[in-house]
Amino acid sequence: MRSNEIDILVNWGDTDKAGIVYYPNYFKWFDIAGHQFFRSCDLAPSKLELERQIIVPLLDARCSFEKTLLYDDVITVRTVVEEINNKTIKLKHEVFNGKTRTGHGYELRGWVKQTAEEIKAVPIPQEVIEILKEEVHSNQSKSRTPFNA
Repeated sequence: MRSNEIDILVNWGDTDKAGIVYYPNYFKWFDIAGHQFFRSCDLAPSKLELERQIIVPLLDARCSFEKTLLYDDVITVRTVVEEINNKTIKLKHEVFNGKTRTGHGYELRGWVKQTAEEIKAVPIPQEVIEILKEEVHSNQSKSRTPFNA
């Protein structure tokens, strides 16, 4: 399945009073990584909405926290397609500080058609499924400075 990596700089605002990353930031990073994943395979959410009237709303998310992160750490978020169903895509995210995994989780996103009359889940087209199933690994973290989320 397709995968992607990005680097993100931990900012002061991402931490609590003790300088330790405040847990909701993992969900923020998952969201950033998910959008970058879709961009990496030419399925940018803005493009999907403009060209296909498709949005990919978040339906479910989960995170397990394993190690602390601190201000100024540069983390790598690895994203891979874990599951494709008729109308949903599950992205698995793993967060690393160097080689140490600090947390992991997933996002479940719907494939939803938005028109003036309604918003409803629709089947994911076969050509999109084929793109998501390709064994392609994008490594955006090696080509740019860390995202300043």
